[in-house]
Amino acid sequence: MDVSIRIQGHLDPSWQQRLEGFQMVQEPAGTTRLAAHLPDQPALYGVFAKLSHLSLTLLSLACSDGAEHQREQQVAAPSHTSESNYPGRRTR
Repeated sequence: MDVSIRIQGHLDPSWQQRLEGFQMVQEPAGTTRLAAHLPDQPALYGVFAKLSHLSLTLLSLACSDGAEHQREQQVAAPSHTSESNYPGRRTR
């Protein structure tokens, strides 16, 4: 999953070590954008915990992974079954 996180303030470049794997860009509006590819949602929760531990203020989060989104929609789609799918079931 590709993640883009915007936090309040400009982080010093030395923070790059604490946020391993993230590209850090200081934006003109006085914010810092962090971007990285994470393997899964638990990794994202780990990033949230680290940001909280460092007392950083989260302003926005954007995640994208088209394949994952498509899988979620397929799982969430209702299945249409008919009574013929249940041969032992009696109808009244």
